[in-house]
Amino acid sequence: MPTELSGAPLPGGDPGVPAELSGAPLPGGGPGVRAESSGAPLPGGSGASASPAGDAAGRRTGVRTVSAEHSGDHTHRDVTGGWLRPAVFGAMDGLVSNFALIAGMDGGTSSGSQFIVLAGLAGLAAGAFSMAAGEYTSVASQRELARAEIEVERLEIQRHPGDEELELADTYRAKGLDADLADKVAKQFHANPEQALEEHVREELGIDPNDLPSPVVAAASSFVCFAVGALIPLLPYLLGASNVLPALIMSLTALFVCGAVVSRVTSRSWWYSGLRQLLLGAAAAALTYFVGTLVGPGIG
Repeated sequence: MPTELSGAPLPGGDPGVPAELSGAPLPGGGPGVRAESSGAPLPGGSGASASPAGDAAGRRTGVRTVSAEHSGDHTHRDVTGGWLRPAVFGAMDGLVSNFALIAGMDGGTSSGSQFIVLAGLAGLAAGAFSMAAGEYTSVASQRELARAEIEVERLEIQRHPGDEELELADTYRAKGLDADLADKVAKQFHANPEQALEEHVREELGIDPNDLPSPVVAAASSFVCFAVGALIPLLPYLLGASNVLPALIMSLTALFVCGAVVSRVTSRSWWYSGLRQLLLGAAAAALTYFVGTLVGPGIG
């Protein structure tokens, strides 16, 4: 049995102190080399190395070992980068709004596809630039608010470090830590003001101060995705279509596909997400077409 598990003392070490804690040199190891890192077999052990460094079985955390499979595969997707929401919203909005606009124009005008194409291109450009500007302003404002609140917390830590340490300890106690352990953890964080600030911000504001969403990423994602989405119902007219049927087929298909793709980053099934998006987009287009048929003849 390895010494780190058996608790056998090392030569020259305190009785009952495991090798990994004693710091005593091992036979055949260099001075000051601990049992956990030297790789030499321990007295009374089975001859196995005291450290699993380089072992494909896993990596060490304290005296426990995490499997290589878990440490290599256990990753999460980015949920705070600020790109997914504007990308999905931009694509869906571009597809639905321009499809509805084209359907309304088709229902309310008899001037032919030339004016429908003009309206579709105008809707694409106006919507893409508007979405990008709106997303940039929205995310930039959110980021500025977060930074302002971070500075408020920084000043509080500077002015009242003891009270803030107690506040952090109370937070840990509320999560189930023992009172003594919560006090020790809070004290450890407050030994470094920057670490204390990051921990307070995560616990109190629910954000990572080092991973705030980017307004540029949000604006670019929204612009590109809106333009791509808005181009789909317009494409049949650019290729010579003279009625709304090809645009209807392409748009409904794209709505279902987009909804199904979004399900890849959510917990919903692909058919549920796709069908939901198809029905919502079709309802918006049908209502706009109906408005066009009511208003168009009166204006003409």
